[in-house]
Amino acid sequence: MQEPNNQEVTVMGWVRTFRNNQFIALNDGSTNNNLQVVVELGKYDDDFLKRITTSASIKTTGLVIPSMGKGQKLELKATHIEILGDSDAEKYPLQPKKHSLEFLREIAHLGFRTNTFGSVFRIRHSLAYAVHKFFNDKRFVYMHTPVITASDAEGAGEMFKVTTLPFDNTPRNEDGSINFKEDFFGKATNLTVSGQLEGELGATAFGDIYTFGPTFRAENSNTARHLAEFWMIEPEMAFYDLEDNMNLAEEFIKYIIQYAIDNNREDLEFLAQRLADEEKQLPQDKRSEMGLVEKLEFVLNNNFERLTYTDAIEILKESNHNKKKKFQYPVTGWGMDLQSEHERYLVEKHFKKPVILTNYPKEIKAFYMRQNDDDKTVAAMDILAPGIGEIVGGSQREERLDKLEQRMKEMHVPVEEMWWYLDTRRFGTVPHAGFGLGFERMVQFVTGMTNIRDVIAFPRTPKSAEF
Repeated sequence: MQEPNNQEVTVMGWVRTFRNNQFIALNDGSTNNNLQVVVELGKYDDDFLKRITTSASIKTTGLVIPSMGKGQKLELKATHIEILGDSDAEKYPLQPKKHSLEFLREIAHLGFRTNTFGSVFRIRHSLAYAVHKFFNDKRFVYMHTPVITASDAEGAGEMFKVTTLPFDNTPRNEDGSINFKEDFFGKATNLTVSGQLEGELGATAFGDIYTFGPTFRAENSNTARHLAEFWMIEPEMAFYDLEDNMNLAEEFIKYIIQYAIDNNREDLEFLAQRLADEEKQLPQDKRSEMGLVEKLEFVLNNNFERLTYTDAIEILKESNHNKKKKFQYPVTGWGMDLQSEHERYLVEKHFKKPVILTNYPKEIKAFYMRQNDDDKTVAAMDILAPGIGEIVGGSQREERLDKLEQRMKEMHVPVEEMWWYLDTRRFGTVPHAGFGLGFERMVQFVTGMTNIRDVIAFPRTPKSAEF
């Protein structure tokens, strides 16, 4: 594309800074780069110039000319300026200086106007687009699974209840329990924790489907990697086994990272610099060994390390880290649930690349996972990423009706209520598999943001639903 020169253009945006009553740095949100607008001295009266403040919005027409100033090739020589919206500079909370992320979370409604969040949310958009493009190109059907459900897919029980019953006068049964027959849906309902079960129904008709929507967990986790409302991508594929599932998940992760590198280079480089500056404050052993862009390219250029849960426990148990009691949760042995610190040790210290762990003990995994012949493990797979830990959880699903029913009874999952799910095993069951990828963790990984609250527009966490 030829750069405009001496062309008349009209631009609109928000003022970032205005200096010497002459130079406006104007930004329209499409990039972190501002356009310098040059105001002719003496053309406007003082009262008008005083209204050109940080975050005022303006519309300006003028000629694009080569710039003599540092930092930009072009500038706009204004012939006409109109103020669309004033901004009281005294009261505007975002001054042209560095603000902490904690402060920006308090003013989340204005935080998007900063460079950091501009970059993060443009990348978030690209990744979301790449998700749809990846699956569309593979002829997957995009399914919208319900946000309100009557089932608990994970069996974890940490769910938000959905009801229209009055709190102060709840209808009760004779035994004192709540009478949900009076409720809107005539039964107890919750916000969904996963679209997987409905996704499986789709896969047994269309072959390959994916969901991409909000999911909700009511666990009281105040950490840098948990949200109460987050977005999840859940593909489900008929005729897939665990191996196919791993191959697809690895290809998918690499595809969406590549898309961001190809389409958001400028934003990634800005965030890489931001991360490098932030890490200078940290002691040497806490700093990343690679910059953000190198880390992403490293993931693209390496096959993910695949190993069984059993081998992983052995590595962790024998590690110096464990022997010197450096883990917060000691590695007790086979059967334990891995904590984020263990996952990160495997990825960051031992293999130094993303890891896919397979064949977990059935006791620590969900009822729908396919039981292996050893009767101890299930055909599960988790993908662990540097800096975050688990980013994908998936499995081959149990397609054998008798095995599934038996497992549901063992885990107290209501078999009668799940009749519709079990029907897929009654009428033409097939081997099938799928996984879930937490979208915010993926965005965190690609942007280098250390807190998950900074990669979703208005984070929902315990005691926090301000905006």
